[in-house]
Amino acid sequence: MFDVFGSVKSLLKLDSVCIDNNVFRLHYKATVIILVTFSLLVTSRQYIGDPIDCIVDEIPLAVMDTYCWIYSTFTIPNRLVGRVGKDVVQPGVASHVDGQDEVKYHKYYQWVCFVLFFQAILFYVPRYLWKTWEGGRIKMLVLDLNCPVVGEDCKKDRKKLLVDYFHTNLHTQNFYAFRFFICEVLNFINVVGQIYFMDFFLDGEFSTYGRDVVSFTEMEPEEREDPMARVFPKVTKCTFHKYGPSGTVQKFDGLCVLPLNIVNEKIYVFLWFWFIILSVLSGISLLYRAAVVAGPRVRLYLLRARSRLAPQDQVETVARKLQIGDWFVLYQLGKNIDPLIYKELMCDLALKFDGKDKDTV
Repeated sequence: MFDVFGSVKSLLKLDSVCIDNNVFRLHYKATVIILVTFSLLVTSRQYIGDPIDCIVDEIPLAVMDTYCWIYSTFTIPNRLVGRVGKDVVQPGVASHVDGQDEVKYHKYYQWVCFVLFFQAILFYVPRYLWKTWEGGRIKMLVLDLNCPVVGEDCKKDRKKLLVDYFHTNLHTQNFYAFRFFICEVLNFINVVGQIYFMDFFLDGEFSTYGRDVVSFTEMEPEEREDPMARVFPKVTKCTFHKYGPSGTVQKFDGLCVLPLNIVNEKIYVFLWFWFIILSVLSGISLLYRAAVVAGPRVRLYLLRARSRLAPQDQVETVARKLQIGDWFVLYQLGKNIDPLIYKELMCDLALKFDGKDKDTV
């Protein structure tokens, strides 16, 4: 557990060199931290606390607890609405007739902590791929130029190295950029896919869960059906069978309290809103990326915004020479290099591309 906390703590650290963007970081930093934290919270309640308590006559309580935890409990969906204590014992808990009343079994609760941790791993996969493919290229190119206090000779040498790098590798970096774009697409596919995965995990209840919780508060108390009680019931039923003294099968109906669902219902309400927001942001990010790939004018505008201190005609000179991969590397450098040094780099690149290198003037 301490190793897990250590890994989460490392995600909280600010990277010395930025190789992605804010939406990308929401996936592998914020979401991974949220999911791992929730997983540890559920694990502590599940394996350190008491996740289930059942009551039934003639059966030892420890045996009933273990049996119902392993084989799942159930509720009666058409008994969710009613006056507690008069019509029903608890929402979804009432007498039923086998074969006539619908019975809903709740089997997910022992898997929640594992599923949350598995989801956290999936959210980190695009980051792992990009970090592997990126290979430290941006960090190597920054060359400590992210520090504003750099000696003139050192700064001049490192700027010359960057200019020579772009001149030598011009139009050869598209594959580098498109691998990052692939990881952005994977982020979007992952978050949308996980919404469907959680919907499957919760028997089709997750896709509308957050919306149902919000609309629940606006309904009349006598008519409303609590979606949290439907998806994460706090009190359920459990049926235990055993042989009686004469060898006949005896049936015992027990009531089970699931205190763990108090935590689960809040976790999944938060995750519903978080995943919807993250999906929308990721979709917008993909539209932005498509505009960047398809529009040279968009790239020019973004490069101007990144290098505001440089003369605009020099920025245009540089932008005209760059393909998408060259532009992407230069734009990423702008996030990491001191603005004044970046301005000088843009000027040197413009001179180099115009054939007026300072060393030859």
